[in-house]
Amino acid sequence: MGTVNCRQGQHAQVALSNKVLGLVAKGSFGTVFKVLDCGQKAIFAVKVVPKVKVLQKDILRQCKEEVSIQRQIDHPFVHGLGDSWQGKRHLFIMCSYCSTDLYSLWSAVGCFTEASIRLFAAELVLVLCYLHDLGIIHRDVKMENILLDKRGHLKLTDFGLSRHLPQGARAYTICGTLQYMAPEVLRGGPYNHAADWWSLGVLLFSLATGEFPVAAERDHVAMLASVTHFDSEIPASLNQGLSLLLHELLCQNPLQRLHHLHRFQVHPFFRGVAFDPELLQKQPVNFVMETQATQPSPSESMLFKDFDCNLESYLVYPGLA
Repeated sequence: MGTVNCRQGQHAQVALSNKVLGLVAKGSFGTVFKVLDCGQKAIFAVKVVPKVKVLQKDILRQCKEEVSIQRQIDHPFVHGLGDSWQGKRHLFIMCSYCSTDLYSLWSAVGCFTEASIRLFAAELVLVLCYLHDLGIIHRDVKMENILLDKRGHLKLTDFGLSRHLPQGARAYTICGTLQYMAPEVLRGGPYNHAADWWSLGVLLFSLATGEFPVAAERDHVAMLASVTHFDSEIPASLNQGLSLLLHELLCQNPLQRLHHLHRFQVHPFFRGVAFDPELLQKQPVNFVMETQATQPSPSESMLFKDFDCNLESYLVYPGLA
């Protein structure tokens, strides 16, 4: 048995109904475990965050913004924030489990087929338009932040750098991942939601060619110099519609960058695509499922290394008992 404080501050003592299956990821901010809820016979991901890290300067404000944004979001292509509760020294956040991410898949298979690029692009277009309509800019769209569900469809995750940015407002913070950052972000602004579309262009270019349009540099100043001189030269081997799409996303001028949903709907690359989440999800993405089947399972040998509490005694959630 274990005792937890749930979100509402209530205390609950219940029989332990969760089994830790393995370690998914470990970063500076928290550790994510693969957990089986024996009662529901369902697998979840549980992020364990030490409270001491949350209370550090600036991180608490960042956490509140991230949670505020994720509580506002309800979209089939977003990895939603699940239930959360706390122990004496740790916070626990539960969400659906995804066995792989787009970067791992890209590393395994290299260049993607045009059909798969079209599907992933359509799903990401819907997500970004949805977020931007809500006045949210993601600021870290990249392959590592795109999880893939068991049928191969994507879930955008990690809203740690996201912020509320109303239409017409501008941001100035240099943040994100260097190779994906738009030139106006690298300059220190002003920038707006159009920066996310540049990041999408980088991502799609990488899926199509097997390499990034611009090599990584040591810092944002050097990266800006490289990006500014990047002339968006697209390989001639790419489909004309895809080549046009990449040119329009990797446009130096954010005002001219492709962004409105209706512009994507009539774009030559998306001819015949229904921009409807339910229709896009109807068919499994077979090559993703096949690749996932060959991926190694999370490592159980790393479970409690450098972890300062008995995890299984804490993974007791009243709603799952």
